[in-house]
Amino acid sequence: MRKVKLQLLVLLFFLLPISGSAFDVGDVESFNIESSYEAKNQNEVSAVLVKISNELLFYIDQDWWESLDQENQERVGSIIYDLGVEFENHIYPKMTSTFGKEPVHTVDKSGRTTVIFHNMARGVGGYFNSGDQYSVYQNTRSNERNMIYISTSYLESPFLPGFLAHEFMHLITFNQKERRHKVVEEVWLNEARAEYIPTFLGYENNNDNLERRMNSFLKDPNTSLTEWEGGEKNYGVINMFTHYLVDHYGVEILIDSLFSKNVGIKSINDALKKNGYSETFADIFTDWTIAIVLNDCNYGDKYCYLNPKFEGLKVLPDIRDIPSTHSSSFSQRVPTKNWLGRWYKIVGGKDDLVFEFDGESGLNYQVPYILCDYKDKCIIDFIELDENNNGKIVIEGFNDYSEFIFIPSLQSKITGFNGKEKEYYFSYKIATDSVAEKEKYREFLLNEIRKLQAEIERLQSQNVCRIEQNLSVGSSGESVVCLQEFLKKEGSDIYPEGLVTGNFFNLTKNAVIRFQEKYASEILAPLGLTNGTGFVDSVTRAKINSMIR
Repeated sequence: MRKVKLQLLVLLFFLLPISGSAFDVGDVESFNIESSYEAKNQNEVSAVLVKISNELLFYIDQDWWESLDQENQERVGSIIYDLGVEFENHIYPKMTSTFGKEPVHTVDKSGRTTVIFHNMARGVGGYFNSGDQYSVYQNTRSNERNMIYISTSYLESPFLPGFLAHEFMHLITFNQKERRHKVVEEVWLNEARAEYIPTFLGYENNNDNLERRMNSFLKDPNTSLTEWEGGEKNYGVINMFTHYLVDHYGVEILIDSLFSKNVGIKSINDALKKNGYSETFADIFTDWTIAIVLNDCNYGDKYCYLNPKFEGLKVLPDIRDIPSTHSSSFSQRVPTKNWLGRWYKIVGGKDDLVFEFDGESGLNYQVPYILCDYKDKCIIDFIELDENNNGKIVIEGFNDYSEFIFIPSLQSKITGFNGKEKEYYFSYKIATDSVAEKEKYREFLLNEIRKLQAEIERLQSQNVCRIEQNLSVGSSGESVVCLQEFLKKEGSDIYPEGLVTGNFFNLTKNAVIRFQEKYASEILAPLGLTNGTGFVDSVTRAKINSMIR
């Protein structure tokens, strides 16, 4: 009997108007809605006011509400009553004392936020439309009040308080960024804060919704953190990163980034600096890409999640299995985007493994890697890239290791994220060599070195020179020395005296004559001569230089 009386009391409170209010329970109003989110693509809905609290006005799609019988209306009414109490007693005071208050609307001076439940497309839980913050003169589809939209399909969901808090966070963000600082928060960070709010309020203890986000990430981890397309994969990646961020640097980073006059990555860097951290957003993102695949605090706190909810969370890398019976190589060109994690695991192989990375010039890539042995002992290091974003490492005796994981990410763009992002590329190559082939190639190189050394010694012993000018009696210098040494090597029939003085006199002239006449067909005949001249002209020089080589 007491239970019946309580239900009646709740229903009476639910139905009775609040004295002194400009609104009355039962009022019907028409609201503009987003057709892309509405189940039937409608852009307008009539809704009935079913609950008034100090901070909220609850409206429900009139058609949907009137389709319920009295019993179900009472049940929904009770749900909304409990939701209002939860908002007044827990959600509103904790959020506003931490993140600041919602805006005071320039048109609606009621001081309340309108929450409207209407039919939404599948998968849509709710939304916030900043256009409602303006007058109809500024935005013709404005509802001219603080508004939150929630799907009727989630009225009985355990996630309902979290959904309400999520959308209310967007309202607060609008006030802190657009009203106070005249800047628009980047969507990814706006959603990141809102997604963290249920955890902040203690609504994720059952792990249901957070587990849903975790599974979305694990299903599609190669998703840019900063590119926002509104899909499950986007909610998945921002949840996994945001929880890591708060795990290690505290919720103050979300709070102080909200209060920053900057947006996105710059605002997080502001918050990190304000809280005394030397790390930047880029440092944290890189550490996160390692932690999400390793997740082992034995290698340092930054390489794991500290929250026990994520103890078993590990992304599964793309595996490249290298043959272990013979030498092999593999290469791939891969598209990527800023702040997108990619994870690759190399297993198998024989003897040495050679890894080469090639990224587009002028960009900022980070390529950490994890190398583990068969005792599950791992080292963490980075591939050093040159000014052209090329890098190479050689892992000797790779068959002694169980896996090599490399994690390339592009980290060039830091602001201006407003939807779909541009693709860039990198390529990598992996190769292995067998011992026999390696020794064979090494011996080949040694033989080539020996040949080159022998040739160098031969050339040095020959004291090779060249005659670059015409010579005649009276000439002197290095060219004459070169000429005399050449003539001397030609033998006593050419230069019997064999004197190397550097001075061109008759003995040298006579030797040149003998040389010219010995090769008369090549030296004299082209000039129409039969006897040597002793003058070292261009024809004679060319013959001598060819023989010197």
